Amino acid sequence: MTDALLPNGINDGGGDKNYFKKGCNPFAQTGRSKLQNTRASLNQQIIKQMRMRAGAENLLKATSNSKVKEMVLLELSYVNSNLQLLMSELEGLNSSVEVYQNNQDSANIPLIALGLKETKEVDFSTPFKDFILEHYSEDGKTFEDEIADFMDLRQACRTPSRSEAGVELLAKYYSHLPLIESRFFSPTRQTGIFFTWYDSFTGVPLCQQNLSLEKASILFNMAALYSQLGTRANRQTLTGLEEAVSSFQKAAGVLNNLKETFTHTPSYDMSPAMLSMLIRLMLAQAQECLFEKIALPGIRNQFYSLMKVAQEAAKVSEIYDQVHQCMIQTPVKDNVPFFWSTMSQIKTNHYRSMAHYFVASALLDHQLGPGDDEDKQEKTLSQVYDSLPEGCTALDILKNKDERQRIGKAHIRRAIFGHEEALRIYGLCKNTNNLEVLQEILKASHQRSVNKHSENENEEEFTDYSEAPKIISKTEHKAEMEFPAAAKVKVIDFFQRLGPQSVFSAKQRWTAPRTIRIRSDDRDLGFTLKGDSPVQVVSLDPLCAAAADGLKEGDYIVAVGDTECKWMSVSDMMRLLKDMDEEGIDIQVVSMMDNSTAMPTKSATFCGNLPKTYSMICLAYNEDDKNSKSRKVAKKSSFLSWGLKNKMKSASTLSLPTADKAGALPWNKPCPTFPSSSSYNNDSGLY
Repeated sequence: MTDALLPNGINDGGGDKNYFKKGCNPFAQTGRSKLQNTRASLNQQIIKQMRMRAGAENLLKATSNSKVKEMVLLELSYVNSNLQLLMSELEGLNSSVEVYQNNQDSANIPLIALGLKETKEVDFSTPFKDFILEHYSEDGKTFEDEIADFMDLRQACRTPSRSEAGVELLAKYYSHLPLIESRFFSPTRQTGIFFTWYDSFTGVPLCQQNLSLEKASILFNMAALYSQLGTRANRQTLTGLEEAVSSFQKAAGVLNNLKETFTHTPSYDMSPAMLSMLIRLMLAQAQECLFEKIALPGIRNQFYSLMKVAQEAAKVSEIYDQVHQCMIQTPVKDNVPFFWSTMSQIKTNHYRSMAHYFVASALLDHQLGPGDDEDKQEKTLSQVYDSLPEGCTALDILKNKDERQRIGKAHIRRAIFGHEEALRIYGLCKNTNNLEVLQEILKASHQRSVNKHSENENEEEFTDYSEAPKIISKTEHKAEMEFPAAAKVKVIDFFQRLGPQSVFSAKQRWTAPRTIRIRSDDRDLGFTLKGDSPVQVVSLDPLCAAAADGLKEGDYIVAVGDTECKWMSVSDMMRLLKDMDEEGIDIQVVSMMDNSTAMPTKSATFCGNLPKTYSMICLAYNEDDKNSKSRKVAKKSSFLSWGLKNKMKSASTLSLPTADKAGALPWNKPCPTFPSSSSYNNDSGLY
């Protein structure tokens, strides 16, 4: 499934001849485009219903007529009902993972990708032109091309391609935002530009005048794009798994940067509690892909290999259990899709059951022989268990065949119960019922454990209900947050013609340019120059002709004759002044004004008529520090099948289960990749 890119490009400002692709065609008939178009439509319907509800509530407060109140209350019930239906549809979109998966004949357990946040178009043209005229005293019409390029760049970011080029597009726009903020967003006045972004989980619109919401939302979409790249990777190949791991780790890194940099964004999807959960989810999926990478070439049916992979599977289960615990906490549980919580529970039980299955295989299929390293096996087994059954030692289990069989059967029963629980949870969510691939993998895993139990069942023995010891989770390759280099992109200021940003910014107030005639008197101008881009007048002789004409000490020279010189050095400036004739030359200067005006009030935030406590609810929960009120946040700078068992156990391998839609995978080979769900009754199936 590919994204249709628009063919034309945008110059990256400054004439460096670097062009980048525009975003995807929003009308492209791809699954992802259709999903985003539906999301945008739902957002518009949600905001319409919220406006109707706000109007009805205001009318209810203003009227005292009982009949009018009765009609308004009836209308409110309809509006609230419609809102609930729309929210349910949006949750369904967030549960639609199929369009993000790699489209292969043989598929793995589906992974979760974040959907892109939607935004409205913003017209910068008139506000920027007015600001350039009023603040920089230049004709805003001469900057129409630069303004149009910036608007085209933002428009392209609304539909980024699902590729590294799409990430680069978002990163370039994000890198331009601090430059735009410095140029046009003054701390003493409002620009009148409103940025509207929709919550990706609730569809509630959030509108602000400052650029913090814009920056945070672009970072969120960058992380969402990385998560989509991760789910799209081909996990049947080593390269694809490495790509998936890297993408999920980068998504976690971007989300962590968002969490630490923008700590007060009044939006549920970017609240600290929600971001903490999303970071854990991305790292859990990266760890899952690392486990699949270990199992991809096949797991050798040997004691040490089975024990090692068992602990790796237990690690994946442990991390998904932590994700699920985050999802059921307030306020996350009120907004996270039920499908996500269900998937985390399924994977917690599934991978825990796999861990017990591997330990059972190691104990039941292998006996301690004369040529085996007794000390090494004892150490390995003791490191797998948190605590051994009472009265047992690791060496007793290894040497005593009956004890070994007893513990092994306890593990296989635990595996069966876990797979049954995963299948039970699968049936509780209507969105998981559409994932036939997941159901096939869960059934295949359960059947394999049942077959293993049947192979070792002895009718003459009494049933033993011993509980299997807990398996310690351990991994040699832990998923870590990764800060993507692509997020830090150098860009050229679109509006560099306004002058050096360190001086000509929205924070500084300037007088209108004044024309001064300067003449050379015995090669003496009556003043000296200092600085570098722009040049500043110092040591002005108050009796010189330039001073009499209005030149002041501290003035910046912005033009000499018809030559713009905001970016000139002192030496370049002196060469210009050296060539003047006896009549002199006109220069244009500007003076810095006092900047001690009072700060305006904070810009208003529209949150879809939600209560004022909305943003506080978002910040209320953080599992890293429940007493968040007393915690100081250090602000950082933004960057911003199971395989088959051969009859000869010594040469057999195991691999992860999957669904084989084509039914063409050679499961009887010594080193299969992923077994089919159609091999339930295959005698050689170890898992």
